Amino acid sequence: MIAVCGEALVDLVPTDDTAAMYAALPGGSPANTAVALARLGLPTLLLARLSDDGFGRLLRAHLQANGVDLTRAVPATERSTLAIVSLGADGAAAYRFDVSGTADWQWTAAELGPLPTAVRAIHAGSLALALAPGSLALEAFLVRERPRCTISVDPNLRPSLTPDLDAVRTAVQRWLAIADIVKASTEDLELLHPGEDPIDVARRWAAAGPAVVVVTCAEAGAFGVVRGEVIRRPAVPTIVVDTVGAGDTFTAGLLEQLDRAGQLGGRLDHLTTADVVAALDRGLRAAAVTCSRPGADPPWAAEL
Repeated sequence: MIAVCGEALVDLVPTDDTAAMYAALPGGSPANTAVALARLGLPTLLLARLSDDGFGRLLRAHLQANGVDLTRAVPATERSTLAIVSLGADGAAAYRFDVSGTADWQWTAAELGPLPTAVRAIHAGSLALALAPGSLALEAFLVRERPRCTISVDPNLRPSLTPDLDAVRTAVQRWLAIADIVKASTEDLELLHPGEDPIDVARRWAAAGPAVVVVTCAEAGAFGVVRGEVIRRPAVPTIVVDTVGAGDTFTAGLLEQLDRAGQLGGRLDHLTTADVVAALDRGLRAAAVTCSRPGADPPWAAEL
């Protein structure tokens, strides 16, 4: 089993070019990753704080319908978080968030008890790992579980909500010390280290602790850094409808392939170049399917 911890929120996505009408779609980077993992056939446990409002019930129904285990989800009294999505001409998504006083950021240590022994890897990141007051509780949880679980982190930065980039850089250094796998985008790296070569940044990050650092590069594919070696893989051609959930789906494909290779459950000390190539290709293939249809709608295993 893989555990995913973080936010489950609702994306309000425009239904036409005028943005006069919006559709409420389940979203949130960790929740998207959990759904994608479950669709790929991996037993997946989601640690999330789910509101009992209408949007929260929508999220719960969506997650359960996709086979995500919610036995460790926290029934929250706060309202659900909303992300208002705008789409560029190329399908690229931008987000504006309604987060004040919402459920996803209120984690306490008591809500993050020991995981089932079947859990061999934990994926975390995005806003829940960055926003107070719950972020430090989540960090402490990852540190506690690291001795027996592979830790995967996706910073998935949102500058509108974390404008203090120096504080984010400090937090990222803590995450690098915890994580075995770090997945980021070229946009993340440019935000934190403007003007630097993404490969140089990824190498520096890898030297800080993770066994592998993976960077997605939009239409240019992705690359991974493992033991100083840079492994590049091309994107899978597709007709892009939008990019909502593409990075989260990539993460799921990456983790699913590493699990298939028997790598999860430890520090990835025996990770090979072939393992990284296969994991990058699996993630890119899965992400291409998500890009080909609207919203965060990751593929099922049979589609790959």
